[in-house]
Amino acid sequence: MVNPIACLLVIGNEVLSGRTQDANVKFIATRLGEIGIALREVRIIPDVAATIIATLNECRARFDHVFTTGGIGPTHDDITSECVAAAFGVPWEPHPQAWEMMQRGYKSGEFNAARQRMATMPRGASLIANAISIAPGFSIGNVHVMAGVPRIMQSMFDSLAPTLAGGPPIISRAVHALALLEGRIAEGLAGVQAEFPELDVGSYPFYRVSGNGVALVVKGTDVAMAEAAVAKITDLIEQLGLVPIQGEPPAA
Repeated sequence: MVNPIACLLVIGNEVLSGRTQDANVKFIATRLGEIGIALREVRIIPDVAATIIATLNECRARFDHVFTTGGIGPTHDDITSECVAAAFGVPWEPHPQAWEMMQRGYKSGEFNAARQRMATMPRGASLIANAISIAPGFSIGNVHVMAGVPRIMQSMFDSLAPTLAGGPPIISRAVHALALLEGRIAEGLAGVQAEFPELDVGSYPFYRVSGNGVALVVKGTDVAMAEAAVAKITDLIEQLGLVPIQGEPPAA
């Protein structure tokens, strides 16, 4: 079975300016892997309507799933929702269920025009529940629109995940060694990749107070194959006179 592939669009001038550091990619990539969807591309784009619309239309034609984060709040620069409507060629209008839910969630007079924007969505959108705050995300076609605030995005993803069509879980196996240099293992590693073309074999140098080295990571959907590849990499490390350590290196 071929695993579905996905793209993540991180939308927001604040990320591109460096003011806000994106914290959502790792969470989304990890969770998608668990349900058998491979995250193949991440793009960071500005709050510019033409860019959002063009990028959405390009990506939704190329990927099985497109996820977006950011730009669905109540302020003037939160334009993701209306851009999704334009990309699909449908009206941007009050969503009856979202409107009723949000109107009920605010005190009398507090569901103002700014907040009403968060209940306005592309016609035909289905809601993504948000257990943290009131405003929901939404899906339309193969596009899933979520908040940029990490805690809210994670809540939305948790409600969305059971509805996503995935494949076999994408597993990861790693081995690392201190004092290992990439140049010493590159040729052997290329041989392992050639022997196991169904797997992704990666080499990642690390620099720690406890010592520098390289982590070798194997990803795929076949557990036995991944473990066989790690065994061969382990042998390569031992042939270099170094000590292979199973798993990822320590964080610091």
